Amino acid sequence: MNSIKLLKVKYLPNKLETGILYVSKKYGIAGHLCPCGCGNKIITPLDSTEWQLTIKKDKPSLYPSIGNWQLPCKSHYWIRNGEIKWSYQWSEEEIAAGNSAEEIRRKLYFEKLESKSSK
Repeated sequence: MNSIKLLKVKYLPNKLETGILYVSKKYGIAGHLCPCGCGNKIITPLDSTEWQLTIKKDKPSLYPSIGNWQLPCKSHYWIRNGEIKWSYQWSEEEIAAGNSAEEIRRKLYFEKLESKSSK
């Protein structure tokens, strides 16, 4: 699969279709089937500490990349302007480093929020 279409929904459906990025802004979540063809559901929370969604001319982009490290396929790709841009498969060391960096980024984000609210 090389492209993905945007479908805005209130709730993610139980059965997802290939090539569709379902987005529920109300619940801050997006979902799609893995574009490698394995059939796994990929759920991406949309918030400041997870993924950011942008839409230009009805074409979705998600940032950062999506790395399905917990799945057998270990697919890694970007969704950019409705296109699937494949990236390289990370090594176990890169996955561990990426997970660690994510945890640090989240911790810093919440510490910053906490310090703003205590002022």
